[in-house]
Amino acid sequence: MPDSETTRVALVTGGYGGLGTAICKSFARDGYQVVSTYRSPERKEHALEWQRTMASDGLSIELVCMDVSDPESCQQGAKELLERYGRLDVLVNNAGITRDSVMKKMTVKQWHDVIHTNLDGVFNVTHPFLNQMLEQGFGRIVNISSVNGQKGQFGQVNYSAAKAGIHGFTKALAQEVARKGVTVNTVSPGYAATDMVMSVPEEAREKILSQVPIGRLAQPEEVARVVRFLADDESAFITGADYSVNGGMHMH
Repeated sequence: MPDSETTRVALVTGGYGGLGTAICKSFARDGYQVVSTYRSPERKEHALEWQRTMASDGLSIELVCMDVSDPESCQQGAKELLERYGRLDVLVNNAGITRDSVMKKMTVKQWHDVIHTNLDGVFNVTHPFLNQMLEQGFGRIVNISSVNGQKGQFGQVNYSAAKAGIHGFTKALAQEVARKGVTVNTVSPGYAATDMVMSVPEEAREKILSQVPIGRLAQPEEVARVVRFLADDESAFITGADYSVNGGMHMH
């Protein structure tokens, strides 16, 4: 386990999205050195703008270029991060995309784009960091799935399949690394008040809200709190679990 004087390092993939931002802030405010990924050199300026916004709030968050759908990009990004900091303590696999369509109209590209990013990406990012976590005898891996990976969703066979697969990955890896001080867990949010969801037409949002017993969207910070809890030293006996944060939308 890392020395108490050592600054912990946390990597959040897709960290400058709505949910990713809340997760990054949660760790940064607790004194972690936080690193967010950005997908490609073309997106670097957007990532830097986000980084400057975080800095204006007093939060120092670093960046690394890493396309989670590309194994070579992930290996290079991991190499750069480990050379820079010498360690990774917390990995939050948060990056994800949607390419929604009913199955009969879904293209092969729509299927593969979502699977490569949302499911393959969890493997691609975790793999190059795993040995280092095992060697240091400490690691926290938190994979962001979705309520739609638990219950399925009309028009999302690709997304639902990928998000369900994430928890299968979690349960299997958790068994492999449990004795080495590394925990692996899943968080499955419902609909949160991110820019992406808030941009949905009001009529569609009202339909979503009608399915949520609590009667509102989640705040991104509410999901981030669960992620931060699972990364804590005192959460060492929790592994292979799937935490639902969906306002009662799906109970199982």
